[in-house]
Amino acid sequence: MSESTSTVTPAATAPRKGGGRRKLSLPVILLIIAAGLALFSLVRIVSGADDLTSVGQVSGALQLAVPIGLAGLGGLWAERAGVVNIGLEGMMILGTWFGAWAGYQWGPWTGVVMGLVGGALGGLLHAVMTVTFNVNHIVSGVAINILALGATQYLSDFTFAEAPGGSSKQSPRIEAIDRITVPGLSDWLADLQAQHWFFVSDLAGVLGGLVTNLSLLTVVALLLVPATWWILWRTGFGLRLRSCGENPVAAESLGVNVYKYKYIAVLVSGALAGLGGAFLAIVSTGIYQEGQTGGRGFIGLAAMIFGNWMPGGLALGAGLFGFTDSLKLRGGAENVHAMLLLLAILLVLAVFWTLYKKKYVAAAVSAVASALLFFWYAMTETLPSQFVDAAPYVTTLLVLALSAQRLRMPKADGMPYKRGQGK
Repeated sequence: MSESTSTVTPAATAPRKGGGRRKLSLPVILLIIAAGLALFSLVRIVSGADDLTSVGQVSGALQLAVPIGLAGLGGLWAERAGVVNIGLEGMMILGTWFGAWAGYQWGPWTGVVMGLVGGALGGLLHAVMTVTFNVNHIVSGVAINILALGATQYLSDFTFAEAPGGSSKQSPRIEAIDRITVPGLSDWLADLQAQHWFFVSDLAGVLGGLVTNLSLLTVVALLLVPATWWILWRTGFGLRLRSCGENPVAAESLGVNVYKYKYIAVLVSGALAGLGGAFLAIVSTGIYQEGQTGGRGFIGLAAMIFGNWMPGGLALGAGLFGFTDSLKLRGGAENVHAMLLLLAILLVLAVFWTLYKKKYVAAAVSAVASALLFFWYAMTETLPSQFVDAAPYVTTLLVLALSAQRLRMPKADGMPYKRGQGK
């Protein structure tokens, strides 16, 4: 059977018996978002942290979330085809260097393209090692992270070090990509947010952050999320690619070239991670600096896992991590202190939910934790700077721990595959 006409068996894509999850309808999703925003509004009013949902806070969170989301999107492409990509961090590093190197010489958009190329080179190396030579995926990813770090340090010594305004650890200043603001609407939303009304001002702050001082590359990155969903879940190409991550032997028996789809997926994965790196160098800072990825490739992997290997969930995870990271940049200790109240309220809700599910031990633990957080919030006005700095990483650990039981990774993710092994 030819590849163009092949199909995959229902077993390759259907959820396991008893393990499926009911899909949320759009009205339910909107209701959940509205409830979450109302909770944020309540915390803002009680704590007095008016910057918690301001236009600047949301805009900053979006800028911090984009590179994390792009890395996670890259991980999603690879793992949906059955290849674990721990090397996202290294591919982001390559993207930052190649993006900055081309960006300061030939302009920011050339830097964006070269960032894609740099990340794709890392993806190609990962694909050769894992798909062709069946090297352990974790070992290959760690090797790429180490190799990328060493290679960029070496390249910086004789490129940026000799450039005007550069050094062995940073590049010269890169020309900025144009930013857009919706005239009229942006100012109106900012004025509405400044009123500090319940819910209405918070909604205005969120919407204002999405239409104010927005880089064109941010728009491209946001569009890549629905584009990925459409390609992987609404096209024959995506169905074949996902079948390689669920049951490559069955996919091969139906005429799918498993090697080809794995290679495509890992190349796209590296390119997206490289784009996230280029975003850091060109948009976030306007300069390449050694170590500027700061583990965002690993946090992107965590966002992908939190999102259950789905683009929408990944976007929510990236937004959560970006928002947490932005708290320490605007308002710092005050904003993070307000989050203690938010966590305490969420744990109260968790108590009622676990009691409804008759999980009494979990309910007791949640109740104790909630009481401790309420006490901590009431007895303090600010938090130590070390706690503020650690907030994004603590959030990463908590989210992964709390979401671990509902996850379902692709069945053949990380498993070795050789052509013809099903015969």
